This record gives sequence, structure tokens and C-alpha cells, in this order.
Amino acid sequence: MTNLFRKEIHTFIFYLIIGLVLGWLINQAVLGLLFGSLVFIARCLWQLQQLVKWLKHPEKEPPEAKGLWGEVFDSIYHYQRHQQQYQFHLKRILDRIQNSSQALRDGVVMIDAKGNLEWWNTAAETLLGLRSPGDLGYPITHLLREPVFVDYFESQHYQEALVLASPINEARSLEFQVTLFGKNERLLLVRDVTKMQRLEVMRQDFIANVSHELRTPLTVLSGYLEMFSDHAENLPAKWQRGLVLMRQQSLRMQQLVEDLLTLSSLETSSFQPAAEPILVANLLSSIRVDALALSKSHLAKNPQTADQHSILLEVDQQLGLYGSEKELRSAFSNLVFNAVKYTPIGTEIVLRWYQDANGAYLEVRDKGQGIDPACLPHLTERFYRIDKGRSSSTGGTGLGLAIVKHVLLRHQAKLEVTSKQDIGSCFTCCFPLSITSAKKLSADH
Repeated sequence: MTNLFRKEIHTFIFYLIIGLVLGWLINQAVLGLLFGSLVFIARCLWQLQQLVKWLKHPEKEPPEAKGLWGEVFDSIYHYQRHQQQYQFHLKRILDRIQNSSQALRDGVVMIDAKGNLEWWNTAAETLLGLRSPGDLGYPITHLLREPVFVDYFESQHYQEALVLASPINEARSLEFQVTLFGKNERLLLVRDVTKMQRLEVMRQDFIANVSHELRTPLTVLSGYLEMFSDHAENLPAKWQRGLVLMRQQSLRMQQLVEDLLTLSSLETSSFQPAAEPILVANLLSSIRVDALALSKSHLAKNPQTADQHSILLEVDQQLGLYGSEKELRSAFSNLVFNAVKYTPIGTEIVLRWYQDANGAYLEVRDKGQGIDPACLPHLTERFYRIDKGRSSSTGGTGLGLAIVKHVLLRHQAKLEVTSKQDIGSCFTCCFPLSITSAKKLSADH
């Protein structure tokens, strides 16, 4: 390019010399120089005009030119060809993305920053009843008017998926999952989960029915085993140990059935918060008494230990909750009894009930051996046990924390667990302020 620029300067000088010679012949050297400059400028303007005409019709071949202008035309032409190839490549990719999206069984809907529909695939039309192009540009909340979906969409908290009945067929269940991208644009994924929902209902019904059917024979077995235990001294020694083991296992099976029925009831029944608040301080005080009795029974099995657990209460006496006292007792008891079962006898357990600007909290803090960080995400899964042998020895069913999780979900709350090896664990139930009551409650509530 530098050489071409020099040649262009030489051409300009050449025009000046020609003009100077012509001017000298007529004794007007200055006019000759001016004439040479104007000819050079006219040549440049003509080339510029050719460039403008070509840019208006870029599909044509570039004009013929030499020197610097020829290099300019060639550079623009090659750049243009490169851009056309790049655009063609991008178009092919976009076409493949759209074709693959059209082939998906799940609905895909693109929504702009204002909440209006931009694009959707065929599955979205089938699942949501969208019509193309009639619905294009309309707000998604005008087409899906279910209040629960509107609240979910406008909240912009999309960590959990939303399951609702299909707007065009109530017999079908759809799962909605929104993902934010770009400048507040959203991608809505819609999946038909009807079969999964039916399987989940079948699973819940199966567990509930089997648990209910097992309750009666287990009650009969436990009753007879208890009666036999009253006369165990009349039995041979080798039978006495077998009787004790059968008695223990039958009680464990009964507890498992009760937990399964409780969990099934929590999953399937609807929940309405109680009109009157629950005095949590009294509830925790009652649970503490039961936990001390459990600790005393563990102490009886370990006579070499001098002291039972120390259970301390740090509670806000005026802070209450709206909800089911029976369910909350079950959840809180599970947490406290677990602390008693899985921490050494003689250690301290603290129950703390308090409130701050964000909500109300129940903390169950122990000084046990702690929990492996890898186990923390799985604690609320059904039948999950950190130490299977240890859980069996304490009579655990592996359903306690699953029950806690479901009770808290029904009360718009969540369970948080922190733990350090050889230091202890803290289980925290976090309740929203909307279901708390800070009024002074009567002690006999």
C-alpha cells in the first residue's frame, strides 16, 4: 500500500509537470499548475463516483482501475466476499439450530426483554396452543393467564421448575423452566411430564397402601411378642435372646411403617395454615422433655457414662408460627432426637428459636463428630444414611430428614445444614416472616 501511495503521488507530480509545461507554452505557468491539479482531482472524483455506483450494486463486479484505486476496489471486493461467506455460514448454523429446535419434543419459546413472544417451535404450539404468526409479539402472560405462572414468570426466580396443567388440556401436566439470557431476555422450556406425574402418584399410592396393609400384621406380631416377653423367664435361654431381637425388629418395622405413612400423607394432602399461631417456645419445651427421656434411655445402655445429654433452650417466648402444630412437632422432634441419637452422651445440645429482619429460625446445634461435606446434599433423601451400621444400631429408618424437608416445604420454609468434622453440626429451619407471629401469646395456648 505504501508503494501504491508513492505511485499516486508520482502521478500527481506528473500531472503538475504536464500542466506546468502547457502553462509555460502560453506564458501562464500558474494556470498550468492549477490545470494539472484540477485534472488529477477530476480523475480522483471520477474513481470515487465509480466506487459509489458499485457499492449501490455490490453484486456486480468491481470497476476496472489501476494503482491505488484498483487496490481499494480489490480490498473492498475481497472483504465483501468474505463477509458474504461468513453470513452464509452463520445462516446455515441458525437454520440448523431452528431445524433441530423444531424437531424437539419439548417446547422452546424465546421471549424478549419486554416479555413478548419472539419465536417458538412446533412442540410449543402443540403443548401451549400458540398460533403462528398471530401470537407473535404478544406478551406471554396474556396467552398463559394462570396466576401461578404469571407470578413465577414475573418473579425472575427460576431456580425451581413450575408444574401446571396444560392450558389446552387439563389432563396433561406441563413443566415450565425459564432461563435468563442477554439483556433480560428469557428462554422458556416446556416439557410434558404427565407420565412422570402419574408414576409419582402411583408410587405414593403404592407406598401408602403397602404401609397401611403392613400396619395390622405388625401390630399383631408386636402384641404377641410383648405378651411372650412378659413370660420370657419361663422360656429356654436360647429362645429369650431370639425373643428380644424379634421384639426390637418388630418395633423398628412399626416405626418404619409409621414414617412411611407420615411421609405419604405430607406428599399427597393439601395444606392450609392454621388461623391461630403456635407457641413454639412451649412446643420446644415439650420436645426437650422427650429428648431428655430418650437421652436417659441411652444412658441406661451405657452405664459407664456418668451424665446424659445437656439440652439448652434459647427461645423467644413471644415468637410464634402459623401452621400445623402436629407437623412442626414431628419435624422439630426428628431434628432434636437425631442430635440425641448421633452425639456422644454427656455432650451439649442447644435449641435456639429467634427472629431477624429476614425470617424466623430454629437452630438445633450439637457437638457431635460432624458430617462429611460430601453427604450434606443427600441428607434429606429417603433412606439415605451416613453410617448404615450406626443408624441400624440406633433404630433409625432413614426417613426422618425427608419428613423434616416436606414439613418445612408445606410451611414455605427450608432446611439448612452446616457441619464441621469433630466439631459438630447445626440444622437450621428457616421460616419466612409471613407465617410468623410476634404477638404475646397465652401460655395455655
